[in-house]
This record gives sequence, C-alpha cells and structure tokens, in this order.
Amino acid sequence: MDPARDPELAAQIARAEVRRHNDFALARGLMPVDDEAACVREVLASVAGYGPLQPYLDDPSVEEIWLNAPDRVFIARGGVPQRVPLVLTDTQVRDLVERMLNATGRRVDMSQPFVDASLPDGSRLHVVTSEIARKHWSVNIRKFLPAFRDLDLLVRAGSLLPHGADLLRAAMADGRSVVVSGATHAGKTTLLGALIAACPPEHRIVTLEETFELAVDAPDLVAMQGRQPSLEGTGEVTLRRLVKEALRMRPDRLVVGEVRDAEALDLLLALNTGVPGAATVHANSAREALAKLATLPLLAGRNIDAGFVQPAVAASVHLVVHCERDAAGRRRIAEIVEPTGVAAGVVTARTVYTADAS
Repeated sequence: MDPARDPELAAQIARAEVRRHNDFALARGLMPVDDEAACVREVLASVAGYGPLQPYLDDPSVEEIWLNAPDRVFIARGGVPQRVPLVLTDTQVRDLVERMLNATGRRVDMSQPFVDASLPDGSRLHVVTSEIARKHWSVNIRKFLPAFRDLDLLVRAGSLLPHGADLLRAAMADGRSVVVSGATHAGKTTLLGALIAACPPEHRIVTLEETFELAVDAPDLVAMQGRQPSLEGTGEVTLRRLVKEALRMRPDRLVVGEVRDAEALDLLLALNTGVPGAATVHANSAREALAKLATLPLLAGRNIDAGFVQPAVAASVHLVVHCERDAAGRRRIAEIVEPTGVAAGVVTARTVYTADAS
C-alpha cells in the first residue's frame, strides 16, 4: 500500500507490527519497545514522512527549519533561531530532498543546482546543492502556520492595531490595490493571506506565484505557479506570462506573491486596466517600496521610462503596508502609506497609519 495515499491504513499497519514485535519479544525474553506510540511515529516518519525532520514539521510552534550541513540543523520559534541536536548524513539529506521533491514535479541536479518547491502541507522548500554551496547541501523549509489567517487574528496577536485592520479591510472591500513591503521573515506573505481573506466572498481571486506559498482559500479562487524550464531549456512559465494569462480569467483581484523583476511592468499595466491587485515586495520601508515599484518595470526593456512608470505607480497603487520584525522576533505592521503623486522624480506618499500611534 502507498502510505501517502492512505496514511490511516499505514498507521494501523505500523501499530499492529509494533504490537506483534512486543508480543514476540515478551515470549522470547527479548527487549520490547517501551513507547509504542513513539515507535509508530518514527516508523511512519521514515516510510511516509520526512524522517528525522518530521517531528519539527509537525510541531506547530516551529516556523522554519534549515540545514547548513548534516550536523548543523536549525529551527526558528517565534522568530528566534536555535540549533537542534540532530545529526544526519549527506546521504540522508539528499534522500529527504528527493522525497520532498517527488510530488512537486521539480528537480535539483548539476544543471539545476537551485530549486524552490511547495510541499504538500504548503511549506516552501528551497535547496542549494553542494556544487554551489560549500561542501554540503543547504536546505530551507519555511512553514506557513494557520495561526494568523485573517486581520482579526493579527490584531489579537498585537501585530496590527484595530483601526489599521479596519483601514485594510475597507480597502480590500472597495477594490483598492495594496502592496505589502518588508524584509525577509517580516510576515509579508502572512499579511497578504490575511488581506485575501478580507476580500468579499463574491470576488474572483487569481493568485500568481513562482512557488505556491499562499495557503489561502476563497469561494472563487484560482491559484497558479510558474514552471522551471525542462532539461532541454523549454517549457518555462514565468510570472510575466502568468500575469498576462490571468487577465483572461475575469479576475476581481489579481494577487502576485512576490514582485522582484520585470513582472512589475505587467502587474502595473494590469492595475491600470482597472483590475485591483495585491502583491509583496522586499523593501526597507513603505516609501522605498514605492521607489522600487517605480524602478522594477524598467527591467522589462528600453521602451519603458520613468516618465511613464512613476505616474502609473502613483495612480494604481492605493496603499503600501510595511511589515517589520524586531530583534526579539516579534512581527508587526509598522506603517501604511498612501501615494499622493509624483514630485521631483519621486512617488510621494502620506502616512495613514503607524504602529506607534495611540
């Protein structure tokens, strides 16, 4: 039987075998298994899960797992990293990666030394092979926990003040375009998922990502991800292509998981056609995010200039929400700004929310 298709049957078989072993051991005077439940979990992790990493994947308090080397394994809880007493081998690491990639349709090898993939539970896997990383494979697994899936939960967690949640909820209901900015691990994807949850239920939402990360649900939602090129270098599907295809799908809201390249131009053109959007972008502040959005479209080609892009950004983006993480690992929405126009070659904005406001 396939434990991935029928996990309950796999658990029944494992329990039965452990009990049979104990009965045999007791009859022959051998050492029985003291903790049957732990033994069953270990067997299932080895056969159907991800071996020694499975307990950390099952732990709801663990946000991220990364391996710098087989004997240097780290996890993050509450935004704080810590090393765990786990020692693997290079072979075990490669076997675990192959198992994780088995159902994703993605590969990692000498010709493709990097890979981004989405695991069945929605976690994101990133791998760098030893041809690029020094000596050992580098593996990151970022989990997406269901604890903060809407704006009210972010308010209860202290990441957002109530009037900020009301502002964002009204923006999503009114069909305004919202960009979420911040550094890595600042909570951008979590907030984007909460914004999607605030959309009216009758809205048709199309999400576009390089690798599935947004673990969201809605009555009328289509989720698409890009595709890597084949061994022959063909068949690649980029975010730019996904944005163009999404416009043919009658979206009420277009969501781009992360804008980092020339797809910013296609998103900007889509917003200028009246389709509300939402996206994330790496930036150190909300105003820097606006400057970045006014620069990225220039990567699309020489026919695009700042004289077109800057007014388009000012007119199409209604709010920029900036997330930050402090030294203690706490995440919060630091500020929300509203673009007001272009002055002296810069997209200007006014602040409409700050976390420090009373």
